[in-house]
Amino acid sequence: MNIYFITGTSKGIGYGLAIELLKNTNNFVFGLSRNNNITHNNFKHIYIDLSDLEQVKNFNFEFCKNPQKIVLINNSGIIGHIRQIGKVDNNKIIETYNINTIAPSILMNKFIEKYENENYEKIILNISSGAGRHSISSWATYCSSKSAIDMFSQVIFDEQQKNRKNKAVKIYSIAPGIVDTPMQTDIRKATIEEFEFADKFKMYKKNGELTSVQEVTEKLVAFIENSVKYKKVIYDIREIR
Repeated sequence: MNIYFITGTSKGIGYGLAIELLKNTNNFVFGLSRNNNITHNNFKHIYIDLSDLEQVKNFNFEFCKNPQKIVLINNSGIIGHIRQIGKVDNNKIIETYNINTIAPSILMNKFIEKYENENYEKIILNISSGAGRHSISSWATYCSSKSAIDMFSQVIFDEQQKNRKNKAVKIYSIAPGIVDTPMQTDIRKATIEEFEFADKFKMYKKNGELTSVQEVTEKLVAFIENSVKYKKVIYDIREIR
């Protein structure tokens, strides 16, 4: 059986990934989130608040007997306080880095510690963002937190390739594009004074230019199932065929 640990399965891409993966009876999904909207024999919800780093540090990956493949998908993320620096709430800075960067970094550390000596296939997939590769005014914490995940992923790749050889954990960081998720709803709430591109993002929704969650999750699942084809770490969803 293939085992998946996915953060943020209550909504958005995390929810969509869980539903897509559960179409295959050979997959079992552990959903790590505060809330749960999934009922399925091959799904187990694990309550965790990723903004609470003590909870994250105390989380332990379950022992899985002879899986074919085991996958960690760090999907959870927040846009943070949409303001220019100097006007951002300091607690929001901490929360954004905790959820977007520190929590997934701890989970990756724990995942590798738990499974790296096992012989089955091991994959970490981080949901990154194009904003982590291009600066966007009023999104300093979001851009930098996602950029950090890209670099964290690259370092893990380098370490695994050098030291683990045939037992290496495969790792990828994928920007999913502009997707019709609750995060986009939060972005559209910003005023033009808070975010200079506010009207542009409102037009994405009005003009039907947002990518559907289903389209993205289908591509991500196909990516995981055919990961042998992909040799680098950093990807954009448009590169996945």
